[in-house]
Amino acid sequence: MPAQPQDIIGFWRSAGPAKWFAKNANFDDVIRLKFEAVHHAAARGQYDDWCADPEGALALILLLDQFPRNLYRKSAHALATDPMALKVARQAVARGFDVQIEAGLRAFVYMPLEHSEDLEDQEACVQLMTRLEAETGDGEPLRYAMVHLDVIARFGRFPHRNPALARETTPAERAFLEDGGFSG
Repeated sequence: MPAQPQDIIGFWRSAGPAKWFAKNANFDDVIRLKFEAVHHAAARGQYDDWCADPEGALALILLLDQFPRNLYRKSAHALATDPMALKVARQAVARGFDVQIEAGLRAFVYMPLEHSEDLEDQEACVQLMTRLEAETGDGEPLRYAMVHLDVIARFGRFPHRNPALARETTPAERAFLEDGGFSG
């Protein structure tokens, strides 16, 4: 039976913030067991029709943006579906789907913008996270959006991705990373 948006969203919601951003091999293994094949199907476009409503768009963004970061840490594949997730996120925001998603999960609609190495996407993300903070009072998503924006404004890319993407690290990027700069 094919996956349904509520499968992905229910799993993610029940995992909660303690697991969303922690590096946890056991959690990664659970995602691999339950959703790696679904992620690959989404990457092949098999769930593109989910973009038609807010819940489907959120589920697709989770599959294309969040899950690969757990499944393929420190590899190029962790970022391979970012363009697809970014397209879904932009469409969801343009259609007003984002504001129809519960506030506790809405930041994930904006994450593909935050993960983009494009300054305009970063600026849009900060605007959206600012709006979210005004609604919820939770400043954490905005704080991280600002960190991402600052890195892109400074370097035009995320230096911590250089090894996975076989990019040369500049001396300024190396100094930034060695000094404890943002490392994903």
